[in-house]
Amino acid sequence: MHTTILATFFALSRTLLSMCSAGIVAFLIALWATKDDIARARGLDKIVALSNLCFAVPLAVFGALHLSGVEFVLPIVPSYMPWRLFVAYFVGFALLSASLSIATRIQVRWSGLLFGIMMFCFVAMLMIPGAIASPRDRFAWTIVFRESSFGGAGWILAGNASNGWRGPAKTTLITVGRILIAIAAIFFGIEHFLHPMGLPGVPLEKEMPAWIPARALIDYVTGAALMVLGGSILLNRKTRIVATYVGGWLLLMVLVIYGPVLVLALSQPGIGVEVEGINYFADTLLFTGTILALASATPRISSDM
Repeated sequence: MHTTILATFFALSRTLLSMCSAGIVAFLIALWATKDDIARARGLDKIVALSNLCFAVPLAVFGALHLSGVEFVLPIVPSYMPWRLFVAYFVGFALLSASLSIATRIQVRWSGLLFGIMMFCFVAMLMIPGAIASPRDRFAWTIVFRESSFGGAGWILAGNASNGWRGPAKTTLITVGRILIAIAAIFFGIEHFLHPMGLPGVPLEKEMPAWIPARALIDYVTGAALMVLGGSILLNRKTRIVATYVGGWLLLMVLVIYGPVLVLALSQPGIGVEVEGINYFADTLLFTGTILALASATPRISSDM
């Protein structure tokens, strides 16, 4: 079996090999950088300690896609923009740089801030116009809220970094991030109840495979958890503990559902299917990191215990 796995890995295209390799390298770097925090943490705080790791790995994967599979990225760069190929490559290098910074926890005040600004530019220039053009397309709005929550989490990381922003700047960054994550969580939670066969986490087109037992129940549990999280953030009640539980649940979903889905996608012919499988895995891991970043930035105060 190990021989088959290795053969599959080395048979991947240059694009897929780059994406997988970048993710693995980011994982190892982030794991090394956070090993002391994981060792010191107690109980559920060990899950919270994984926030930077869960955030850095997908950024490395997406950055590698921009550099080694630019043909997948170039069509979404607006046609009115000059130097479209340069922009696609530039974003790839920016994502890899942000991944390395967040994984090592070096200068996160800048990488988190700039990543958030970049995501908000994407939302303003790409996602919102697309959603307005197709207002009944729930997936278009899902992407708007997904990318907004990613940008908000980047600002939370920037404000919560050990050498992060202080005073009003820190408060503003974290507050904006909390609100955007709350909106996304509530929207995603409602979508899970309306369409209870999709993959849990970020409710996009792909449905859970038929071999997964209790598919609807998994979506209902995920939807309820996300709605509770959104309410907890807006009411500022027990946000840290709720975000930790929800982040832990999504991390479990990444391992037991998205992991096999990824393996199955990589075994299918066609690079488009394989890239889609990696993207779904990385997207959900990044949303997990988003929620865990929120938990990490929420202090242990009386209203949050």
